[in-house]
Amino acid sequence: MSTDLSAFKGNQLISSELFKKLMEVNKTLAGGTGGTTRRISIKGGRFREMVNGEQIRVNSSGSMNIIILSSSKIGRTYFEGAYDPENPTPPTCWSPDSEKPDAAVPADQRKAASCRDCPMNIKGSGQGESRACRFNVRLAVALEGSLDKVYQLQLPATSLFGDGKNGMLGMQAYAKFLSSNEMPMIGLVTTVYFDENSETPKLYFKPARPLDEEELTAVLNLAEHEDVEKATTLTVYQTDNADEKPSGSKAYNPKKEEIKIDKPSDEEVEAPKRVSSKSEAPAPKTDKLDSVLSAWDD
Repeated sequence: MSTDLSAFKGNQLISSELFKKLMEVNKTLAGGTGGTTRRISIKGGRFREMVNGEQIRVNSSGSMNIIILSSSKIGRTYFEGAYDPENPTPPTCWSPDSEKPDAAVPADQRKAASCRDCPMNIKGSGQGESRACRFNVRLAVALEGSLDKVYQLQLPATSLFGDGKNGMLGMQAYAKFLSSNEMPMIGLVTTVYFDENSETPKLYFKPARPLDEEELTAVLNLAEHEDVEKATTLTVYQTDNADEKPSGSKAYNPKKEEIKIDKPSDEEVEAPKRVSSKSEAPAPKTDKLDSVLSAWDD
């Protein structure tokens, strides 16, 4: 029997949407999504490049330059019982929007119909005065100098909120700062770095430089890639040792890319509060990007 399939190459069907759907059967039977899962882990206070669950590179400098392509909403995850890093397990309950449990959470694992009314969202429900259910955000990012690959970077609650004292901006403060200066986050290189005074991994953000025209074109094209949506979509059953999947989960979907959920730190962070836009002091606005970036030269 001939195994020459070259005659099929060049067929107009290959570039069609129908062809992509037909290829899903191949991906399923081949044992995966057919893609490559990339993410940046901050375990141990180091930036670790993970590909298909395997660590391939560690950045020990304490900082990394990235381009933020997209973001999930602020979500929540709740882990019941003690956390064993050698045997990570999926969360008991989770929410992609901090409003209500995900539809995939089994009914007997839900603590409340809404996150607002959940007893795991009360101070003291976790260790010490912390909340047992923690906030998190998933970013789709590209690495400076490598604008053809999408990585997921998951931010714990400690990296999200805060008032940005001394110019040390968590993600929420950083986003407000850029917005007040009419700077799209996707249009510049962002330096993300660890808080050296924190016992648990905690990140800050600052602008490094604007993208040049060629870089911006590449980034805007990359932002349309399907991996961006995968990186910002909450799924909960991948571990760094990705050969085995936890059993008994009703949420497991083999057709979706799976991203590990690292258990958040035990450091307490206040939940975000809604305040009147009239009473909120606006971030300083500048006329030019260069003047904004110059503030970070120190």
